[in-house]
Amino acid sequence: MEIDVRGPRFGAAVTTVVLAVVLVTGSGWLLAAQAVVFAVGAAAGVARSPYGWVFRALVRPRLGPPAGTEDAAPPRFAQAVGLFFAALGTVGYLVGPQWLGLAATGCALAAAFLNAAFAYCLGCEMYLLLKRATTA
Repeated sequence: MEIDVRGPRFGAAVTTVVLAVVLVTGSGWLLAAQAVVFAVGAAAGVARSPYGWVFRALVRPRLGPPAGTEDAAPPRFAQAVGLFFAALGTVGYLVGPQWLGLAATGCALAAAFLNAAFAYCLGCEMYLLLKRATTA
C-alpha cells in the first residue's frame, strides 16, 4: 500500500508537540495516550492512526496533490519503534524510575523531530536496514 509522504511527516509534527509537552509536564498519562496512537499506527497502519485520519480528513484536502508516495511498511515499523519507547517511558513516569521516562521520551522526541523537521525517519531507516540484513 502506498501513502502520501506528507501524512507521516504531519503525524511526526503532532507527535513532536505531544512528546515535548510530556517532557515539560512529566505526564505519564499523556505519554500513555501517545503510546495508544503509536499502537494503532503499528497495528492498522499510519493512514488509519488518529493523526493519519486528521491528516486525511482535514489537512490533505487543503493541499495540492502529493509530490510522491511511499510504501506504508517502513512508517508502520517506525510506529512500532515509537510504541516501544513510549511504553518504556510510560512505565518510567508512572512506576519509576523517573529518569527512564525522561530518557525514553527524549529518544522518541528526537526521532519524531527529525521526521517532522527534516523528513528523516529513523524508524524507516531501521526497517530498511533490517530488511536488507534479512534478505541478503
